Amino acid sequence: MSEGFFKSSGAVARFFEMEERQTSFSTELIAGLTTFVTMSYVIFVQPAVLAAAGMDFGAVMAATCISAAFGSILMGLYSNLPIAQAPGMGQNFFFAFTLCGSAAMGGYGMTWEQALGAVFLSGVIFLAISLAGIRGYFFRLMPDTMKFAIGAGIGLLIALIGLEWGGVVVASPGTLVKLGSLSHGPALMVMAVVALMGALTVLRVRGAILIGIAFSTVWALIAGYAGWHGVISSPPSLTPTFLKLDVAGALNAPFIIIAVFTFVFLDMFDGIGTITAVSHEAGLLKGGYIPKAHQGLISDASAGIAGSFLGTSTVTSYIESSTGVAAGGRTGLSAVVVGLLFLLALFIHPLAQMVGGGYEAAKGQMLYPVIAPALILVGSFMAPLGANIEWHKPEEGIPAFLTMAMMPFAFSIAEGLSIGFITYSLLHTGIGGAPKTHPAIHFLAVCFALRYLFLS
Repeated sequence: MSEGFFKSSGAVARFFEMEERQTSFSTELIAGLTTFVTMSYVIFVQPAVLAAAGMDFGAVMAATCISAAFGSILMGLYSNLPIAQAPGMGQNFFFAFTLCGSAAMGGYGMTWEQALGAVFLSGVIFLAISLAGIRGYFFRLMPDTMKFAIGAGIGLLIALIGLEWGGVVVASPGTLVKLGSLSHGPALMVMAVVALMGALTVLRVRGAILIGIAFSTVWALIAGYAGWHGVISSPPSLTPTFLKLDVAGALNAPFIIIAVFTFVFLDMFDGIGTITAVSHEAGLLKGGYIPKAHQGLISDASAGIAGSFLGTSTVTSYIESSTGVAAGGRTGLSAVVVGLLFLLALFIHPLAQMVGGGYEAAKGQMLYPVIAPALILVGSFMAPLGANIEWHKPEEGIPAFLTMAMMPFAFSIAEGLSIGFITYSLLHTGIGGAPKTHPAIHFLAVCFALRYLFLS
């Protein structure tokens, strides 16, 4: 349909308040396409990550696309904000490697069905908090130090996994890991593609990660690190993951409270932070207030619940939506466009398999060199959150450092949270600052400490 049709009918323009926000249908279409290109790497990364938890690759890809479409369209229609949604980076690694990881590797040993149950429970709690209008209160309870440290620590963990999946760092008996061979093989390709993505990012080329993935795919095909599967096919079946969540099993699983708390916090952190940042960039703040932010957070929570039914980790708002805003997006129509494009992406299952399917470098050693550069770059985007920490104050810097360090070293987001809260509470109590810290933080610290004392 032409832009003239929408101008003549006026229905779409009025619904999305295009005149008030000084935008047009063509601008919103371009903005939606820009956002999709920037965040579409999740189509290839998400199935590879959750496959590590034993989930079906194709079903996770379908769940990723459908949940992203649902969340983005709901956000656009209900809140009229130019913010797209998809399964969150960080939550997916917590799902696959902490909740579903083996006890020997520091994981909780949940089945992926129980982990989906935890996603559902966290979504319900976040929805209840959003409906009650008290999400801001809970968000303010968290010390800024911990907010920034958690985000930066997740970035370091994601980057570490990218380095391991790319063969850039390899196992070493004496030091756990060491530098792999960068002169040849997958590691050379991974670092070259990281450099390419970095250069494109510096040049502000939209879709730098997607371009890098395309380049690494071609290289991998030529070098034999990936096999040709085609590009287009009918959508993969959703049956292996659809409605497979095990809520009852999750409630009986060890550490379920920590699991649900972590998901709720990460979703709240992503949702409030992204909606605030993107709305500010779009010039939608009115006297410090974001119109329909309440509806935006309800959309965020609802998409997370839907994702648990479909078979994917927590769906959340994507900061990559800012690229669409930079392209002129000002209304929810751009988010609707993103959602429709995710539905079209259901038909590129063979391409997703080719990109995220993995490569057996040695017996028992699986590498994912095509998507590894994307993980390293995404990690680098999250790490700068640490610059906001008051490092000159030991009572802030020490808990922040331990939070950030424990996530990659213990290979667990939850352990970073636990150690960080315990240290923060102890240090602020030691300097007489306990009364200034909300009692809920000290309560969480005690719970985490008891877990180490009696449940480990």
